[in-house]
Amino acid sequence: MNILIIGSGAREHALAWAIRKNPAVEQLFVAPGNAGTARLAQNLHVTHIDIKTLGEAAQSLDIDLVVVGPENPLALGIVDHFQTLGIPIFGPSQAAAQIEASKVFAKELMLKYGIPCAQSRTFTSLNEAKDYVKSQKPPIVVKADGLAAGKGVIIAQSHQEALIALSDMIEKRAFGAAGDRVLIEECLSGREVSLLAFTDGNTVVPMVPACDYKRRDDNDEGPNTGGMGGYSPPGFFDETLIKQVQKTVLEPVVAAMNREGRPYKGVLYAGLMLTDDGPKVLEFNARFGDPETQVILPRLETDLVEIMLAVVSGNLDKIRIKWSTQACVGVVMASGGYPDNYKTGLPIQGLDALPPEIMVFHAGTRQGATPGMVLTDGGRVLTVAAKGDSVAHARSVVYQHLSRVQFEGCHYRKDIAAREVVN
Repeated sequence: MNILIIGSGAREHALAWAIRKNPAVEQLFVAPGNAGTARLAQNLHVTHIDIKTLGEAAQSLDIDLVVVGPENPLALGIVDHFQTLGIPIFGPSQAAAQIEASKVFAKELMLKYGIPCAQSRTFTSLNEAKDYVKSQKPPIVVKADGLAAGKGVIIAQSHQEALIALSDMIEKRAFGAAGDRVLIEECLSGREVSLLAFTDGNTVVPMVPACDYKRRDDNDEGPNTGGMGGYSPPGFFDETLIKQVQKTVLEPVVAAMNREGRPYKGVLYAGLMLTDDGPKVLEFNARFGDPETQVILPRLETDLVEIMLAVVSGNLDKIRIKWSTQACVGVVMASGGYPDNYKTGLPIQGLDALPPEIMVFHAGTRQGATPGMVLTDGGRVLTVAAKGDSVAHARSVVYQHLSRVQFEGCHYRKDIAAREVVN
């Protein structure tokens, strides 16, 4: 088989790493990829949102399966385009991807079908939104409706902070059209967890749960990012809770999407808060999470390509998906200054000095001028991950070897999975 992965992050590198395990995969391509995917596959110099050119490339390369990593091409209708070309593709249609592309759509769907979530109001008027914020008790959650690269959610600790967030989104258009509508939500409290699932539109099979860290700095301080690390499994989220979320969230949402004429196939990601009233949905994503994928896929024992083909063909009920009992911890190494201003083109040292039990998934990297040279090329540069018999064991292995990898200004959190170990 020839397979094409769309995207360039650590998620896509992890997907390539998992897909490469299938002996039937003859040629693997990643568009546009990074320095890490170049070691497993052939990178194509096509951006992930150039859907027409991606389709032409897939036709010329006799691609048998396309796997979409990021949310943007899904929202732009890449799945619909490849279906018209007759090329099998793993991911939801444009209509189904609205569950991530529009937080307002997702919220209205949940309210309509009784799926547990935070109370919220939607606004397009800055003045009306400000008036509403003043009537609420902080902390207040302000969300841009559309896609904002994981940075469109502000948890405001004061009225002033919430008013600034509203002004940034609606007036200053910090997230462009994504902020034309905003949601103002109650702030749920509890432990946060991500539960992803494979679905072919009928059968829904949860993956192992994971936790990620959105804030840049230790102790959940600093600006919001795309994610600074994660671990799986969280000890506080057991099999009973997984089954509860499957019955109250995942299966009802897939059924609701069918009733809305938006059949959902691919990966459904539920970001959850475990409140005193039970699990509630914070957000849905229409694809594998990043950095969750980097700690989930290393635990997958069933062949990923087989699962994806079963999803595409509607035969997911025929597959039994197995997971390792080992834990996995991943730490993101970011450029100094991320998520704001940071340098790129800096050489990375130490990648070849790591023991085989350390997995390094590249994100913002590119190949240098000489063979083997790897340069930084983004905000999140690498995810360094390891498995262990427990979260504590996996965590100690990662942090033991992390300092071997170095580049100028490198920044990473020192507390990934620390709370899990303490508790």
